[in-house]
Amino acid sequence: MKFARSVHILLLVVTLSGIPAIIYSQATSTGEMPQYLLPEFRKCEVLMKTGARNSALMNYNIVTEKMVFIANDKFYDMTNPDAADTVNLDGRKFVPVGKAFYEVLVSGPVTAFIQHKGSLMSAGKPVGYGGTSQTASANYISNIELSGIQYNIALPSDYVVNNKDVYWIRTGEKWLDFTTEKQFLAIYPDKAAQIKSFIKTNKIKIDRPDDLKKLVKYCAGQ
Repeated sequence: MKFARSVHILLLVVTLSGIPAIIYSQATSTGEMPQYLLPEFRKCEVLMKTGARNSALMNYNIVTEKMVFIANDKFYDMTNPDAADTVNLDGRKFVPVGKAFYEVLVSGPVTAFIQHKGSLMSAGKPVGYGGTSQTASANYISNIELSGIQYNIALPSDYVVNNKDVYWIRTGEKWLDFTTEKQFLAIYPDKAAQIKSFIKTNKIKIDRPDDLKKLVKYCAGQ
């Protein structure tokens, strides 16, 4: 029975990663895990480009920008994202873009995405007058250890994650990124005044996914 369970786990890793070996794993741990998009791992479905469907407990690591799944109480990176077509995580649709996964906000002639990402930073050391200094970590690779703890488990208490989401608009083959309202308006220079009025009237905030969906659909006439 133990051998059969081990084979099942190996097959799951092979299917999700696209490679015949376990590349990264670490026993689970309690504690804060702000490197993840969701507060807990959720059961999700992975549609592979081959047409196969798999389910697993998964979450998205915004520091490494990798899908992570749990098998036998261990964490594994999905190391070959381009083998996947879609990941449905917590009712949200993610698609592979390069080595990362982007959340799809709007589909159609104009498609909008969120690139969920973050940087690992020192929580800060006192610098006098009640202030602190923070230094961004240069270690962004999931298999590099930090204070003996790897990126997929609870972080040391002296580190925090600084969210730096990027938003994308894709029209045809063109990809345009933005993080602010001003940058978004620059995408539609001929309609900037009209869009700005829509933003004001509807109290749109670029960093609110539901607001951004509404704005993109308005601009695309969808």
